[in-house]
Amino acid sequence: MSFKAKLRASEDVTGSLLCLGLDPEPDLLPPSVERSPAGVARFIRTMVDAVGDAVSSYKLNLAFYERWGREASWLLDQALGDLPKDRPVILDAKRGDVGSTAQAYAHAIFEAWGGDAVTVHAYLGYDSVAPFLTHKDKEVFIVCRTSNPGAAEFQHLRSDGEALYRHVARAAVRWDRHGNIGLVVGATAPAELRDVRQIAGDRLLLVPGIGAQGADLSAAVRAALRADGRGAIIPLSRGILFASMGDDYAEAARAAAVRYRDAINALRPEPATARG
Repeated sequence: MSFKAKLRASEDVTGSLLCLGLDPEPDLLPPSVERSPAGVARFIRTMVDAVGDAVSSYKLNLAFYERWGREASWLLDQALGDLPKDRPVILDAKRGDVGSTAQAYAHAIFEAWGGDAVTVHAYLGYDSVAPFLTHKDKEVFIVCRTSNPGAAEFQHLRSDGEALYRHVARAAVRWDRHGNIGLVVGATAPAELRDVRQIAGDRLLLVPGIGAQGADLSAAVRAALRADGRGAIIPLSRGILFASMGDDYAEAARAAAVRYRDAINALRPEPATARG
């Protein structure tokens, strides 16, 4: 099943566009959680079980696993093994390198780890993205306009009368020979998000920045959605994982996920009826 088909089926079952970001920052963990790979693995398992069907997909930023060094592979394997098999998994790797290296990265993400989607940088041009695109049933999210405060420093540089992020979006459309390219556009820039939606057509947008980064949920979701009320994947990590520092952290995470799911659905042209 392709990423798009898997995502649509999951959205239908859960009634949710919310994506759970499984980024377990050790400094933010509740005091009762052990600061070790084993402790983090148990925390992730608890979060996945608690949030349940309030989310339709998962995003794992590999940095929060790689930071554990030799134990990183074990932790990532544990986390992936705890996820429902019928929901798509985005490995947020932000890879971007020359062709032969990109091919190795693509093998690692899609074949070794079994991810359904990946995030990549396009700065090196088409040949750095092509090895990922040959996996036609996988989705490749090209970083376009990011959510961080310094995003405009390069992404808004003008070239031929247009901001650089617009050139990236247009390149992504040209490169999309297999219908498996999406774009990463930060929720903190709703005007640019609306701009990219117009360029991208019906392609999927991965929209980080809601929650801890302070983006306006309403403005971002309205700018990102297609006319059918789909097409936007809204990842949240800190706003759900660390909703409470007390012993009720699992219950608080569930409540936060349901709250965000329902708030997003209320902004859809034809709000979905959540089933959980």
